[in-house]
Amino acid sequence: MSNELLISAEMSEADRLTIAAGPADGIGLMRRAGEAVAAEILKRYPAATHVHVLCGPGNNGGDGYVVARILAGSGVGTTIWSSGAPRPESDAALAAAECPIKPLPLSGFDAEAGSIVVDALYGAGLSKPLSGDAAKAVDTVTALRLPVVAVDLPSGVSGTSGDILGRAFRAEVTVTFARKKPGHLLLPGRGQCGEIVLADIGIGDGIIAQLAVSTFENVPDLWLREFPVPAVDAHKYKRGHVGVFSGGPSATGAARLSAMAAARSGAGAVTVLSPPNAMQVNATHLTSIMLREGGSLEEVQEFLTARHPEALVFGPGLGPEPKVGDFALQLIKALADGARDEATASHASAIVLDADAITSLAHQPQALFEAARQPNAPVLAITPHEGEFGRLFPDIAGDKTLSKLAKARAAAVRANAVIVYKGADTVIAAPDGKAAINSNGAAWLATAGSGDVLSGIIAGLLAQGMPLFEGTCAAVWLHAEAGSRFGPGLIAEDLPLALLPVLRELFDARTAAE
Repeated sequence: MSNELLISAEMSEADRLTIAAGPADGIGLMRRAGEAVAAEILKRYPAATHVHVLCGPGNNGGDGYVVARILAGSGVGTTIWSSGAPRPESDAALAAAECPIKPLPLSGFDAEAGSIVVDALYGAGLSKPLSGDAAKAVDTVTALRLPVVAVDLPSGVSGTSGDILGRAFRAEVTVTFARKKPGHLLLPGRGQCGEIVLADIGIGDGIIAQLAVSTFENVPDLWLREFPVPAVDAHKYKRGHVGVFSGGPSATGAARLSAMAAARSGAGAVTVLSPPNAMQVNATHLTSIMLREGGSLEEVQEFLTARHPEALVFGPGLGPEPKVGDFALQLIKALADGARDEATASHASAIVLDADAITSLAHQPQALFEAARQPNAPVLAITPHEGEFGRLFPDIAGDKTLSKLAKARAAAVRANAVIVYKGADTVIAAPDGKAAINSNGAAWLATAGSGDVLSGIIAGLLAQGMPLFEGTCAAVWLHAEAGSRFGPGLIAEDLPLALLPVLRELFDARTAAE
């Protein structure tokens, strides 16, 4: 697997462990990194007549000296612009000594139209705003609209948070090494990276395994081994049962979107729990989805006892009212109490809280967090977009020192839940510190009802037995992939059917792996 994401300190440790294990040394890794970047430039820009290599004083700059040496040796006109000499006897100093090109000071940087720029200034290790000559270089490159190839990460982008520190280069191609960094996937940094090329420089999977990494790119390798494939003798209830709570007669569509998504994602049975005054509206629109009155806690408990659903969706279309939050808390308590009773021990073990449930619970967040920690409480997946996240976790949302990744992690710990912090760079975080960043989303998903579909997919996968973190990650990836493939014109009603080709590919990959 190569889905781990490394922060700067972890990448440095990977370098150290690789060097300690031998036979590679620091300058050897640097040469391989520079060779990988040079190879991409020669492949992508065969007609390039001049390349300007901007080198910082650290290892990123050392990679740049290797790039310049190789390009010059290949007959490409090459100029090096340096922001400072490497530390004596460092690997970067060795790389500079091996390069026959005398560097010019970055303060005098200038370039001609049609040339290419290699950004080897600071990469992922930058922790303060880009300033001085480096910032001026960004302005010059931007004004001339020159193609940029970034080494590791465009300088000015935080490798940890994806924030732009002052100014940042906008690359056409970013070549990174061993593993991607969070800044490659988190916005706004992701928008500065262009195409990301992951180069193998000899840091093996065994080295990465020693780091105990807890941040991942959300790709199928992360959760495919847990993806459900029905057994030959499966019947509908063996494939999992999902209950979805519906709003009133004028707000039933969200629940039906969630319900259909749960069914399409593989749940064998799905029931919409409707208030009495919306039964007729729901019945008019439902065929394969079952319908049951669920306007009171007593009616819901009867359903839980009779049908034993594995997962519930609570929130879409229910209204952002305090009474909705009260009902959610009563539901969590009822499930915890039911789990202690042997006669009802198969009560739902997972609840997906979305939309109006989040807003209504924001009036009493501490009650939610305490309910989630009571003995035998169901596991929770909470799926806020940015506004809902700010309402439920106002202090975390307002902390400007935290990245989106760090905010999701802090919220997951506080809520004792998996948090799906939605957006173009959705972050999925678990209370144990594991987190994944989604990278396959598309603007087409920014449409009413899209989040309701996501909630249904999550519940459908959890009902089939996927673990909470892996199932939630899989649902986010599936939802985004279906939307991306569908493309322009997408509305939420399209998404359940758009899942079908993606599900087929996952089933095929899952069975082939067995």
